[in-house]
Parts: sequence; structure tokens; C-alpha cells
Amino acid sequence: MGPVRVIEYGKKDQQGRSISLREIGDDWRQVADIAPKDEQRPFVPALAARYLLLSDRDGVWKSFAVYADDRVVGHIMWAKDTDGSYWLGGLVVDQSEQGLGVGRITVETLVAWLFAKPDCHMVRLSYHPANSGAAHLYSGLGFAPSGAMEGDEIVVERATR
Repeated sequence: MGPVRVIEYGKKDQQGRSISLREIGDDWRQVADIAPKDEQRPFVPALAARYLLLSDRDGVWKSFAVYADDRVVGHIMWAKDTDGSYWLGGLVVDQSEQGLGVGRITVETLVAWLFAKPDCHMVRLSYHPANSGAAHLYSGLGFAPSGAMEGDEIVVERATR
């Protein structure tokens, strides 16, 4: 296996740890075991393993491990749609790591990395309307409702600035 890509922009969580996104390699077991809080399970799988399988088998999504310093603390994935927009999905921060700014920094980091691509003009994602935590996070990061739905989820988007 070649070198693992690391994406980081010097952002630190509330404990002062550097948050980075890394291509998944030998750390896949730690990523697979990432688990949300019980009350989040109506909106995300019980383990990030489901997202890893989607990335591995579906051929659309690409997964990143979320690190705080040298510890795996989450998962996020991205894809490019046929209309040229980019999508975020599969954000899971381990239940023991929530409330420290990890999710916010993860999204900020991936969005900045995607916007640096010359063909990226729009980033979209979707979440269930009852997921108030997601609504708060994404609206605070500049995502606005697009008016579209993806199944039973609200699609929000953010254009490059």
C-alpha cells in the first residue's frame, strides 16, 4: 500500500487535538467500530462499518477516517454526482468524542478540500428532518435547503464562495 493521503488545515478540537482526514488503510477496523450515540441511531447506522462497505462495494462513495491527533474518532465519505456536484455523507463521530467540535471541523475540512478542486462549485448533503443536531451543524456551516429531497431526507447545499 502506498502513502496514505492526509487532509488537514491546522484546525483543533476543544481538547487541542489536531483533526485530520485520512484515507483508510490498516486502520479500517478502528473506523468500522466507530459508533454514534444511541439516540442518533434512527439517523445513522449503529457502526461506521456500513459506510465502509458502501465505499468498498458501491463504487461511488470514498471514505475517510477522522483522526484527532493519532486516534481514529470518526468517519466521513464523499462522492461526485453525475451533475458535477459533490456530496458529503456518512458522517459519524464516535459517541465518546462528540461535543468537542470534531464533527464541525471534519465537515469544514472536507468542504475546503472539495472546494479546492477546480471542478467543485457545489457541495450537497442530506439529513432526516427530525435530526435537529444535523440541521444545526449544517446550517451553521453555511448549508441551505435546496428544495429537493433524497428519499425522506432534506437536501442542503453550499456553493463555493
